[in-house]
Amino acid sequence: MDTANQIISVGSFGVLKLPLGFIRVLEWLFAIFAFATCGGYTGQLRVSVDCVNKTDSNLSIGINFAYPFRLHQVYFDAPSCQGKRQEQLFLIGDYSSSAEFFVTIAVFAFLYSLLATVVYIFFQNKYRENNRGPLIDFIVTVVFSFLWLVSSSAWAKGLSDVKLATDPDEVQLLMSACKVQANKCSSVYGPIWSGLNTSVVFGFLNFVLWAGNIWFVFKETGWHKSGQRYPSGTSEKQAGGFNQQPYNQGSFDQSGGLSAQGDLGQQSSYGQVGGYAPTGPTSFTNQM
Repeated sequence: MDTANQIISVGSFGVLKLPLGFIRVLEWLFAIFAFATCGGYTGQLRVSVDCVNKTDSNLSIGINFAYPFRLHQVYFDAPSCQGKRQEQLFLIGDYSSSAEFFVTIAVFAFLYSLLATVVYIFFQNKYRENNRGPLIDFIVTVVFSFLWLVSSSAWAKGLSDVKLATDPDEVQLLMSACKVQANKCSSVYGPIWSGLNTSVVFGFLNFVLWAGNIWFVFKETGWHKSGQRYPSGTSEKQAGGFNQQPYNQGSFDQSGGLSAQGDLGQQSSYGQVGGYAPTGPTSFTNQM
């Protein structure tokens, strides 16, 4: 109990309240649902063959199949309606590649989400050190987003092919007895697809979660932080623009008179004996 309390006290669980940590927990849960609904699936269909000779009939032929859906390896025995002779038939198709790819991505996404959550809680300082942790986290998140989209799309197509290959009406076409019109073939029940349909839904939900989390991981990187910095020269240039004075201001001389410094067209000056001497020409002369 003491060890558990020490571990809890060291970790910063407040990160789980933030979008970065909360979405990681959702990714961890949804990845479990994705590979559990697909990897743990088992299905069964049942058909019946009613021969003209009733003793040769088999009204309950069960066919079982499961993950990873290598249907070409699934076989069953069906009556040939020619005495007691049975024929061994195989289903058609191998859809293991898309199913296994989907489950593999789900398992690795589960492991990485768990690891990232532990790092967020207990190793927050090392995660932000040298910006290496956020950059790796960002790249991995982008890669997993792409892989979820590809694997979910491939599995959706593979599931539609599995449904077609295990359709009881399609299976009846494999039986030679069903090709004779005198014999009657019918389906008792088909597979239940709710589990596999759910796996496809969880696959695309995982893609939405991982793609949406790209932004929150990107905000932790130095790329986002450096983009928010403004150039230092811009503010200095804007502040320096107010120091310019478009008009010359007057200044007082030592004698207290105001001398204008500008293009006013008039200038004043003092004579050597202290009198005021106009600079312009005079039109009056002394006459006696």
